[in-house]
Amino acid sequence: MYFTDRGIEELENRRGEEEVTLGWVAEQLRTFVDLNPDFEVPVERLATWLARLDDEDEDE
Repeated sequence: MYFTDRGIEELENRRGEEEVTLGWVAEQLRTFVDLNPDFEVPVERLATWLARLDDEDEDE
């Protein structure tokens, strides 16, 4: 288990039953980066990866 898995598991355990929009997630990511500017690049990479998930299926 990676160290980051603990945070992912906590998110799933605490909020896994909730339904949210991707707009809400985007706003939370913006707020997080505003409060933690050192994480701008990893958050940007995560957001880009999530945005392009369907693109991988189209290439096959």
